[in-house]
This record gives sequence, structure tokens and C-alpha cells, in this order.
Amino acid sequence: MTAPVTRVPPLYAGAVPNFFGAGLTHTGLVRERNEDSILTDPSGALWAVADGMGGYGHGDVASDIVIDRLSRVADDARAVQALRRQLEAANTEILDRARNAGQMGSTVVVMHVQNSTATIVWVGDCRAYLLRGGSLRLLTRDHTVVQDMVDQGLLGDDQRAQHPERHVITRAVGVERAVEIDKTVVPLVAGDKVLLCSDGLTACLGDPEIASHMSAAATPAAMCDALVIAALESGAPDNVSVVSVFGSEG
Repeated sequence: MTAPVTRVPPLYAGAVPNFFGAGLTHTGLVRERNEDSILTDPSGALWAVADGMGGYGHGDVASDIVIDRLSRVADDARAVQALRRQLEAANTEILDRARNAGQMGSTVVVMHVQNSTATIVWVGDCRAYLLRGGSLRLLTRDHTVVQDMVDQGLLGDDQRAQHPERHVITRAVGVERAVEIDKTVVPLVAGDKVLLCSDGLTACLGDPEIASHMSAAATPAAMCDALVIAALESGAPDNVSVVSVFGSEG
């Protein structure tokens, strides 16, 4: 399978941006507990969403381990290497914990911002989006059975939402001895809005709805509120977690 290619809108000249954001996680309307975890960073460098796998049990433990490990990445670290190292450590820790507690796992998407460049690393079906100049771009590729079918031409992109295996993931942290990690590197500019989210959001809202709420939001907190409320209004059968990051003129 070839590596995913991310198409990013062109850069615009302007001031070097500062980055600030917010996060929000909600149990949803069906689940009894929230097995998602999020990471927000006052320094503007490190952001993440982890979605514990409730089907395996102890998903909240797995997502907490992932976020705890990622929180150890320094602002000035070599991003790709540091993020991989911590996710591999989380993978080992979850596997060790599962020997006594039972199988568990977590999907994750994390963004590390340095020098106006975002390094995004992910495992599973948590997603990262970029809104620039009114145009929304998906920066990640789902590690799911359905995505593989779409890539192979066996399923139309418009059919994924109705497929019975749409929630079956092909990668997660803490399930196999070796964890497969994807990455992309994206230059950022002032005015950019980045969204990290669990599949609890994308199961409820399509890309046009997500783009609309991102465009309308004046602050990261307002964007998080609007997206979670919209998911709840759509039934929110799963936990819903969002992290929003804005780039403002320095």
C-alpha cells in the first residue's frame, strides 16, 4: 500500500503566526463513560486527541496512557522522532497493562507545532483538518477497513457512512507488538484553523458541516463548543472529542 499523500492549500505571505487553542470532550448521548482523552498546550506547541477502544474494555486507561506519554514531548524536540518514540512507549505500556487488565487500545492524532510548521502523527481514525481561506482539507487518512476498500476502488467514497464495517479500524496503539504510525508535515500561516477530533465527531457531521462551524467560530473555544453541540444534536452515539488550534498574526 502506498503512503498517503496530503494536498495542502498554498501558503500566503504574511506575519509569522502565534498558535493558541482549546479542547473539549463529551461522553455523548449513548455511552456510559468517556474513554476519550485530549491534550491542550498553553505554549501552543502540542495538541492531541486519543480515542480509547471501548470494545476491548478499559479504553479510558489506554487513551490516558497515550496522552500521558505524548505530554512528555518537549517543545523543541525533533518532532517526528519524539512523537514516534512516545507512541511506541505507549504501545508497550498498554500491552503490559493488558496482561492483567484485559485487552485495550487507543487511536490517536497529535500535532506538534514548531516554527510555523505542524507535524501531524496519527494511528487509527482520529482525524486532523485544516481550514485555510474558507477551504477545508483533511490532513489524515483513516486506518479503517472501509478506507482500504475506498482506496482499492471496491467502495465509493459516498458509501462509507452506510457500510456495516465503517467503524472497524486496522491500526491502534496497544494492540500489536509493533505500532504502525503515519505522519504528515504541513506549513501553517496566520488565519489557519486546525481541528483534531475523534471519530465520534465525524460519525455525526460531514465535512461541509465541519467546515461551516470552523469558518463561523471566532475563537478556538467557540469552535469546540459549536462542533460538540452539533454532534449532540445529531445523536452523538459515541464519545465526542475536539481540539481546535488557531494561527493569529504575531
